[in-house]
Amino acid sequence: MSRRRFIGFVVAGATLTVAAEIGGAEPASAAVPSVPQVPELYDLGDLQTHSALPTSQLIRITVDDHGLAHFAIPRMEVGQGITTAAAMIIAEELSMRVEDVRVTLAPARPELVFNQLTGGSNTMQSMFTPIRVAAAVARGALLQAAATELGATVASLVAKGGVVTAPDGSSRTYAELSGAAASSTTTAVDVELSPTSSFDVVGTPRSRVDALEAVTGRKRFTMDLDVPDALPTMVCRPPTLNGSPRSIDNLAAVLGMPGVTDVVAVDTGVAVRAATFGQCIDAVRALRVTWAGGTVEGESDDSVLARLKAAELPMAVPKVPLLTQTVDMRFEFMFRSSAALEPNCAIADVRDDRATVWAGLKAPIVAQRNIAKALGLPIAKVDVNVVTGGGSFGHKLFGDAAIEAAKISRAMRKPVKLLWHRADEPRQGRTHPMATSRIRATLLAGEVLTFEQRHTSIKTDFSHGLGERLTAMASELPAGLGNLGLAESIFTLTQELPYDFGVVTQLLSEVDMGFNTGSMRNIYSPDVACANELFIDQLAKKVRKDPLAFRLAFLRNERVKACLRKVAEVGQWGRSMPPGTAQGIAIHSEYKGATAVLVEIDCRPETVGRQIRDAVTGPRVTKAVIAVDAGLVVNPRGLEAQMMGGVSDGIALALTSSNHLQDGHFLEASWDNYFYTRQWNVPPSFECIVMPSDAQLPGGAGEAGVAASVAATACAFARATGTVPTRFPINHGTVSFTPKTFVPPVPPSPTDGLTHTY
Repeated sequence: MSRRRFIGFVVAGATLTVAAEIGGAEPASAAVPSVPQVPELYDLGDLQTHSALPTSQLIRITVDDHGLAHFAIPRMEVGQGITTAAAMIIAEELSMRVEDVRVTLAPARPELVFNQLTGGSNTMQSMFTPIRVAAAVARGALLQAAATELGATVASLVAKGGVVTAPDGSSRTYAELSGAAASSTTTAVDVELSPTSSFDVVGTPRSRVDALEAVTGRKRFTMDLDVPDALPTMVCRPPTLNGSPRSIDNLAAVLGMPGVTDVVAVDTGVAVRAATFGQCIDAVRALRVTWAGGTVEGESDDSVLARLKAAELPMAVPKVPLLTQTVDMRFEFMFRSSAALEPNCAIADVRDDRATVWAGLKAPIVAQRNIAKALGLPIAKVDVNVVTGGGSFGHKLFGDAAIEAAKISRAMRKPVKLLWHRADEPRQGRTHPMATSRIRATLLAGEVLTFEQRHTSIKTDFSHGLGERLTAMASELPAGLGNLGLAESIFTLTQELPYDFGVVTQLLSEVDMGFNTGSMRNIYSPDVACANELFIDQLAKKVRKDPLAFRLAFLRNERVKACLRKVAEVGQWGRSMPPGTAQGIAIHSEYKGATAVLVEIDCRPETVGRQIRDAVTGPRVTKAVIAVDAGLVVNPRGLEAQMMGGVSDGIALALTSSNHLQDGHFLEASWDNYFYTRQWNVPPSFECIVMPSDAQLPGGAGEAGVAASVAATACAFARATGTVPTRFPINHGTVSFTPKTFVPPVPPSPTDGLTHTY
């Protein structure tokens, strides 16, 4: 109805239940000018928020007769802290303690349509106002009930800490009022949100509501659930990517092994169900299977790069325009695993007429539909329960494990507790696609006249629901976007180069080669920003300007400038450093926010050559400073944690973590040879500055710290070594481990764990 006035509902029920109505937002109608770029007018976050609006009235909060507020958030908690943030918002609007708010994860709800997908740093952007409206409706109903019981006017009442007090000192608790505030019919009500300047919960640092359970081991993830007769299950997987079983050559022998109850072939491999996971591993290793080839037989890093090079789009500006200088560079980004700390897992109980699945799912409606299709059941006969996940990195957008578990349960006709082995994930799981980025700029008298980027990538799979949102919203997108392909639309909605570089064009082309891909964290931006910011350092060098001064001279986004100035100040940009060490600085603008990162790197031989058992060491980032402007911040402590994770991701992507493709399979298998940032590689000095903002709404934060961190690390490496890296991660050319076997596909269960501790 207006910026702060909304319609909500008091829903019929025995205790107070309320809902929000946030529909009626104007679609984007601005034409797409050459300047500013599309994401400055309408970005992927806008798309996700607008597509969620039509069902926002289905977001409900219930206050029970114990005075507790209950909210089932239609997003997935994967460690990013959204349940804490949601509890803080509800506590703010309801004037109650955060400890009295219970936020759970909603199961798959098909009626939510596009309002149940976790990704793109959009949860707080899209959920902030609907949660506030629902909570404000509840507060109004409680005050109205209190006014009746206390014989006072609503305006004279004070609500605080779950208690409503009248001027004469008489009071009622929310527990006492919840029944009286309930309605026998669903009623529309007009609510006005309080100004953000009055907040005293939102915006204050708070530890996560689930922190104690997490650190004491009581937090329950999928594999912790006790589903009757759901026994441990694992899969013997093919030696090449996406192969399939032709025959099981020793079925009887494996069925006779200790603990083994079932062995069945499914399209992804041969599943084994046993009394323990250790017995599953023994059986998987014992299986002798004849395999059909996979989708990328014989392919290697070099052959994929050759396909990408052949697909690269041409530049529009001639290489040597008259009177100008031309700068050209080409960068390569290897495959990277999107495996999280928690392996892919799911529990499935499939019967003849229905199925129930438990899993960590960021797009449960899509998973529900795919499971129903795989089983030949109506969607209404498939219950999908969303469980808190131990990380995601994008791969929990896909229901791979849930679908596989359902197929196995149907084949065995028994409940199963499916767990992927650590070795399965980098070899058969989702990867961030290999890509190249070519950039050309023209310079004249110190000014940048043109900036062209041509990003070429193995196809990114967007079948997790985001593609459907784009299709449904195509007519409301800025001019021209509705006519682009799916990936090109997402690329255009996310990529923003906030510099005045004359005519700027950034284009994507993709190659489909049969790989299992996902958007990982920050979709295209880590690769694109790394290439951009490294290139900008070279432009600065070309015109003999300091990298910081050059960026400040050309940046047109004041929020980005403020972040950049802050990290330069806090990180002491330009300070004297020993040879072989250097600073790097970079920026990124996305999700209605801004980030800037300054790092210091040590590339001296004594650091690069340090010996740590079973480690990839190499250059070490010794200091990181990140400034983030994420709009209105619900929980600053949670935002700082997100930025710390983003910087760790960026360091890994720049220096150490990748998959090596050889003869149709990836060499990496588990974390002991997939080198994410480790304790010996994290910067001893880390500082996060949350920038002040007068924004009325949150921006995106979950992925915001990654891209600038990759870029700053790459820039620091180039300055420390005098050599601009063009392939990432920089250690990809060296396989510093002995690959585990492909047949059998998993190593034996360890028996010497204590010898590997420090």
